[in-house]
Amino acid sequence: MRHVTYRCFSLVIVFVIALALVGCTPNTDTEIVDPPVIQTAQPPIPLAEALTLHASFDRGADADFARGDKLIYTSPASDSHDDATAGIGNPDVELVPGGRFGGALRFTKKNTHNIFFKAEGHVAYTAKGWGGSASFWLSLTPGEDLEPGYCDPLQITDTRYNDAAVWVDFTKGNPRQFRLGAFGDLEAWNPKNLEPDQNPEFHDRLVVVDEPPFERGRWTHVVITYSGLGSEQGGTAKLYLDGELQGTTPGIAEAFTWDLSMAQIRIGVNYAGMYDELALFDRPLTDDEVKALHELEGGVATLY
Repeated sequence: MRHVTYRCFSLVIVFVIALALVGCTPNTDTEIVDPPVIQTAQPPIPLAEALTLHASFDRGADADFARGDKLIYTSPASDSHDDATAGIGNPDVELVPGGRFGGALRFTKKNTHNIFFKAEGHVAYTAKGWGGSASFWLSLTPGEDLEPGYCDPLQITDTRYNDAAVWVDFTKGNPRQFRLGAFGDLEAWNPKNLEPDQNPEFHDRLVVVDEPPFERGRWTHVVITYSGLGSEQGGTAKLYLDGELQGTTPGIAEAFTWDLSMAQIRIGVNYAGMYDELALFDRPLTDDEVKALHELEGGVATLY
């Protein structure tokens, strides 16, 4: 009897252990869920890959790097598309040493010619929303070096400064302000084609720097960025001086309609002074990128 009792007791223990083991065995029919995939931010496109045009003015007036036509052109009139010839066609504009990096352009007196690079290939224009950046360095004392009238160191347009255009200028009266303007199609924002002095909306759309840091013998870095131009959401433009943001334009709601084959990157409109290191990029640079560009040892040439 004792052996039978022990045998029965042993069988009970074995049965209990077996049940426990069955309960601990994973259910192979249960779906195995993979751990969540963590999305990491993509690194920004490097400056070098965004560069479309660079004119150092070290070895000549033509661009050193260009996705499109590298030649510089000159027309007799400041906003003309006609009679353009390759090269610097104004004897009052010359290549000189003493630039921000290497050589530079010197405008010895008010430039009334249209000196430009073609925008096609260098400006990432599309009819439904586009952006980019432009960078250059100036050395002048505006109140002494500039002759009477407005002066635009840079215009990007296919027609005029007020019709689908991005630009910076010095105002006509001393002390001179420095301004950024970005305007879509003239017939959309100014259907009566009022002159700026008669149109408060013109001034409301600008970024204005009352005391800009320009001075002869000192190089000042100018960067403009623009984004969303011509889009349904509207666009904006930003102005930087020496790597620091000066302001952002109000929203630019109207269309930007260009004939890209006619669009130009005009430099030194009515300008007098030193001009160096023109560069274009196919996207708006970030604040950090503008600072990095400002601090590049050796300038834009180090990017390629």
